[in-house]
Amino acid sequence: MFPYAVYLENISFSYGNHMVINNLSLRANPGEHIGIVGDSGCGKSTLLKILAGLYAPDQGTAVIAGEHSLEKIRKQVSLVMQSNSLFPLSIRDNITCGHPITDEAVRAACENASLTKWIEHLPNGLDTNVGERGNQVSGGQAQRIQIARALCKDAPVILLDEPISALDQDTGHSVLDALRKLTDGRTVIHVTHHLETLDDSYTIYRMEGGRMARGCS
Repeated sequence: MFPYAVYLENISFSYGNHMVINNLSLRANPGEHIGIVGDSGCGKSTLLKILAGLYAPDQGTAVIAGEHSLEKIRKQVSLVMQSNSLFPLSIRDNITCGHPITDEAVRAACENASLTKWIEHLPNGLDTNVGERGNQVSGGQAQRIQIARALCKDAPVILLDEPISALDQDTGHSVLDALRKLTDGRTVIHVTHHLETLDDSYTIYRMEGGRMARGCS
């Protein structure tokens, strides 16, 4: 059995002639939490897309939860992004993404994502439409719907892309509480500009110029 939840070995990736990731390696054991900090444009978001099975590296090896192929990697990860990634469908459909998930499981995910009280006050409950690109819900509610989606998927690897940077402080703390329930016991890769959002459970790496080094300095 492959020992690592995340295994990147000497990967490189370019957009045309512009190299974004340069001979980068990373290991994460099952259940380990890794925080990656760095300035805009350093390659953090591209790295997440490789980890999520959305991009294949130009060179090197990427194995996520024991899987090599992009299709199989995508089944092993859940991605919670800074940007609103909701569909113009109901809350329920945004959580299940068309998969056969029981109402009990959906409601449990909503409870853990701190959505239940809000949903109970909506006239159509879980069948409320979130609007085009989620424009009928707040930023915090959209993030919690993404978290509920990830909880229902129950993937072993969680990828977080600045999940609270666009939220006010109070909403950000609420979403962080929901994220802690999502990430408990799972392997987590969290990229952020904000070191203060990473607690003591995280091993910190700094990404710069397409490379990565241990530590935040």
